[in-house]
Amino acid sequence: MNLATVELLRYLRELGWSDVELPPPSPFVSASPVASPAPLPPPAAGGSAGEMLAALAAQLADCRRCRLCEGRTQVVFGVGNPQARLMFIGEGPGQEEDRLGEPFVGRAGRLLDAMLQALGLPRREVYIANVVKCRPPGNRDPQDDEVAACRPFLERQVELVNPQVIVTLGRVAARHLLGRSEAMRELRGRWTSWRGRRVLPTYHPAFLLRTPSAKAEAWRDLKEVRRSLSLARGEAGPA
Repeated sequence: MNLATVELLRYLRELGWSDVELPPPSPFVSASPVASPAPLPPPAAGGSAGEMLAALAAQLADCRRCRLCEGRTQVVFGVGNPQARLMFIGEGPGQEEDRLGEPFVGRAGRLLDAMLQALGLPRREVYIANVVKCRPPGNRDPQDDEVAACRPFLERQVELVNPQVIVTLGRVAARHLLGRSEAMRELRGRWTSWRGRRVLPTYHPAFLLRTPSAKAEAWRDLKEVRRSLSLARGEAGPA
């Protein structure tokens, strides 16, 4: 089965065709040995969240924990307010993100920025990260061992930012953060929790660019997030 066919099947799964069967991973993909990730050292005492995030990013800058290091331009760590109440988690960097070193700066990122602006949530007030920090070749989905290599860094990011609400963007992020395998059509807009934090899955902006008809659902999801943050502050939630 060629790559184009596999990508089409993945696309159909994301649209909600749960009976579509994806082929098993190629046995040749994992042929190169991958070292088991070493545990992260404990965070330095006394630093601010911003300082500790910067130290974590520096620690990751030359990471070679998985095969994704072989094709990256640079590690794409995360960006935003280190004390954000709202955190977005996507799947991995694309071509523009790999070039510029910042998540969600391509077409999908510009759409996310526009939606945040419409909600009155400037990009600088949220925190944005991905489940993997290096671009998968050809923008394919990250594989399980690649996500496992990056997971300690993502978990530390969440601990340091300490957001009230997390929004997962797309099927891959929901699957790997929450352990959920349902199609996005079933997951989106449904509150769940992860380590004591409220989590709302919604569509990835790249999917919205391919499927403009889904933008209304994603917009409803983000308005629900805004309402949740307002209620947490004791404010009257906007309509």
